[in-house]
Amino acid sequence: MSFRRGVVRQSKFRHVFAQAWKAEHCLDDVRVTRVTWEAPLCAANPKFIAVIVEAGGGGAFLVLPLNKSGRIDQNTPTVCGHAAPVLDVQWCPHDDNVIASASEDCTVKVWQIPDGGLKAPMTEAVVTLEAHSKRVGILAWHPTALNILMTAGCDNMLCIWDVGTGELVYQLSDAHPDLIYSVCWNREGSVVCTTCKDKALRVIDPRRGTVLKVKEKAHEGTRPMRAVFLSDGKILTTGFSRMSERQLALWDTRDLSEPMAVQEMDTSNGVLLPFYDPDTSMVYLCGKGDCTIRYFEVTDESPYVHFISLYSSKEPQRGAGFLCKRGVDVNKCEIARFFKLHERKVEPISMTVPRKSDLFQGDLYPDTAGLEPSLLAEDWIAGQDAPPLLISLSGGYVAPSSKQRDTLRGRPKLPLQSTNSAPPSTTAASTTSASPSSATPPAAAPSSATPVAREMEVVETPVPAKVVQETEGVTVDRERKEEDILSDVLAEVRALKAVVLAQGRRIDMLERQLTRIEDGDV
Repeated sequence: MSFRRGVVRQSKFRHVFAQAWKAEHCLDDVRVTRVTWEAPLCAANPKFIAVIVEAGGGGAFLVLPLNKSGRIDQNTPTVCGHAAPVLDVQWCPHDDNVIASASEDCTVKVWQIPDGGLKAPMTEAVVTLEAHSKRVGILAWHPTALNILMTAGCDNMLCIWDVGTGELVYQLSDAHPDLIYSVCWNREGSVVCTTCKDKALRVIDPRRGTVLKVKEKAHEGTRPMRAVFLSDGKILTTGFSRMSERQLALWDTRDLSEPMAVQEMDTSNGVLLPFYDPDTSMVYLCGKGDCTIRYFEVTDESPYVHFISLYSSKEPQRGAGFLCKRGVDVNKCEIARFFKLHERKVEPISMTVPRKSDLFQGDLYPDTAGLEPSLLAEDWIAGQDAPPLLISLSGGYVAPSSKQRDTLRGRPKLPLQSTNSAPPSTTAASTTSASPSSATPPAAAPSSATPVAREMEVVETPVPAKVVQETEGVTVDRERKEEDILSDVLAEVRALKAVVLAQGRRIDMLERQLTRIEDGDV
């Protein structure tokens, strides 16, 4: 009798194991929100972790340094500027100190968190975005363009904002007939995929406002679906079958008629939240109310989605935050980290690949997306696309200080003409409504002397050398300020010219397409 050995799939992630951190490294006495909205309720980056918490008479979320642990005092300051419960929070991918929050009060607010965390409650947002008529529950920052933010609300509407100016640049009100469950940008930020209560999966070009692809009944169950874009352009969805079994499906955007792969898991009611790591092609599924985290590897080999293992614990999770690759510990071969939300606790869970060597494992850590954006907001609005700018994690990653960055400045602004005027306020009102043209120039100082008389007085009156030096210093400072003003104006002109040229090229392209359609060539 002979036994034939089965072929084992080769993968460096086959032995990934998950391990919860010790109790002393958890966050205790965190009053995690009780809202029933299907969202992670938590977000993390290399500097901070944000958790939506219970708040009386409004909405609030907690922002703590990533290395914080132990009991959290009930008097710890929160970000508490919303008038109703907060439903979603997302850190900006291009500045670790900027976070956006969406709320039941129909607004989206953008906050600038100081290094080291909050010292007092934060109530004034840098930018307040108002366009939705119902509660806003979904946020998605553009992966490569600075200050571009997409929001989705219960009014079935998608809005795209330039956060640097507070402008609503695109609004899609007819793409979805019902409640939007999820939105996700592709890797270059040229299109988005969405799931909706009508069970359809859509691929949308937000700049043209057109639906490129639709798959009706991607999952036949009535429970909410989720979708994420993979780095190779495929889409991974989670949903429910007609028999209420939880499903995972992989789709090729070139042909959505049939899924490339479908896996059925169990009959639990919890909505599966997918978290995708483009560097390792790993997908992690966290179900709200589950005690497990499943993880898979997506490859080009059939059956394409390969189950690796699952992490199981005794307590169910209310939500989970996923730390971007820049924040993991490369010295311990940590490839992912979750922050599992309990009722009154936040528990870190590390995903680790066992290796004997203490050296940097380059095969586990390919270059990953860094803080630097590939495009400015106006470049993307003008039709440009670009992949993310990558950085190496060799030697570990150190987040820059917030003083080194000025994220919420998407394009050059014309400064106030008066050199002694007060600087513009950074409140929401000034960001969204103030403009250089509204600045009132200061009135001329009254004087009874004519220019000739003033010149004669200067000639006749001896001026001390010290005064002359101070006057020369003021003149030099004024000349420098004028040079700064001139450079800002020139930069604004160049930016506007680039936008005009790009829009002109786009108009020519659309006119050529229209001509071909009218001639019957398409």
